[in-house]
Amino acid sequence: MKRRTVIKSGAIGLVSASLPKITLAMGSAKKARDAEYDYILTAEPAKARIASGGDSDILGFNGQFPAPIIRAKQGKSLRIMFINKMDEPTTVHWHGIRIENSMDGVPFLTQAPVAAGGSFLYEFTCPDAGTFWYHPHMNSVEQLGKGLVGALIVEEEEPQDYHDVIVGLKDWRLKKDGSYLQLSIPREAFRDGTLGTIATVNGEQKPTIEVPAGERLRLRFLNMDSTRVFNLSLRNPDAQIIAIDGSPIVNPIPLDVHPTGAGMRLDVGIISPKEIGIEIPIFDMKGRFGVEICRLKTAASTSKRSPKIGIPALPENPIPAPQLNGAESLSFVFEWAGALSPSDAKGGVDHNFWLINRRAWSDHSHQDLPEPLAELTLGKSYIFELHNATPHHHPIHLHGLIFTVLESDKKDITPFHTDTILLEKNERAKIAFVADNPGKWMFHCHVIEHMKTGLMGYITIV
Repeated sequence: MKRRTVIKSGAIGLVSASLPKITLAMGSAKKARDAEYDYILTAEPAKARIASGGDSDILGFNGQFPAPIIRAKQGKSLRIMFINKMDEPTTVHWHGIRIENSMDGVPFLTQAPVAAGGSFLYEFTCPDAGTFWYHPHMNSVEQLGKGLVGALIVEEEEPQDYHDVIVGLKDWRLKKDGSYLQLSIPREAFRDGTLGTIATVNGEQKPTIEVPAGERLRLRFLNMDSTRVFNLSLRNPDAQIIAIDGSPIVNPIPLDVHPTGAGMRLDVGIISPKEIGIEIPIFDMKGRFGVEICRLKTAASTSKRSPKIGIPALPENPIPAPQLNGAESLSFVFEWAGALSPSDAKGGVDHNFWLINRRAWSDHSHQDLPEPLAELTLGKSYIFELHNATPHHHPIHLHGLIFTVLESDKKDITPFHTDTILLEKNERAKIAFVADNPGKWMFHCHVIEHMKTGLMGYITIV
């Protein structure tokens, strides 16, 4: 790949908001596909202006934030050469993709860490279209907290009549001068997690994103934060949820307020006003009140197509249907160990605040693997009975598989597909799936501090 192609591909994350910029991004990606790899992706130290008072030292994919938007085609092979330019090992996990186990990017579980100065070729096929993302699974509090997150968009086999708008959500733990506050505070880690101080959308604070007037928009919300739940709302009865965590909704439903936990995504369809200069605020609802996180603003459209009417459903992904009659049921209890802080062999504090089935992952680095939480039989259907026996929410994420949420004792559920379920405090829920992807698959809370202090494990499918 020529250097100018790498630079253009890396610029995608900065120019995804408006129509001409989307066109440029897609053109850059096409040029990259003509080379040996679809993308060359690096992880490296960089600087970015996030806080108003000064630059911050970040870790950036291709040395930037926002990261490059990686675009793939459903059912087509994707080749990404990853180069680690940091001074510590890392990996890349492709969140939400039903991927071959060796490509899942979990150190010691599915691959060896990519050493400082090393490289790794990720090559896989995306069976499902939708909104996904990518991030490391190593030293996650720091690497994600300092910027190593990016959007992965898998386009449908047939083009959809929507204009894409990326809305990437991430908080930062920064002072006004751009220097970092402590990324994780133990007393917060055993609660909801340590929240950021500066909220950004596509790397900016409360940006205004230009969109074409009179077009059908596909708002792709990605919660790439390590902690926060965003209660997303447009306060607009015409906005429709068309996909949750990359999986289409069979019949789009009106968006009122949709809780979207760390790692989760939401696709919303709406037709923009025909008039130029109309602004549409987007909110994170807090109780009865909302905090504006960004807004859309209509601009002239280059499209000569007829005016849009209605929000059509997206084509369904090929998710195998579990056979609920005769499916084996397994229970998983997510528990709170409180403020206990046992000491390690050297007398240092070893924080384990969270448990799955009364067990914490004893080595937070993945290096010493515990026994799996469950061993599943390839091709068999399973129902997981989940119980959040804690006073805090947990976005529970399963690698390598898409499951169906069946029921909950806290809310009315119309069954839907997802890779992450946001469990409220004391909630019980049931999910089901076909164990059709062999390997060792992480099963964990996506509040990064919860994961790093015990709330993670893995299942094995053989």
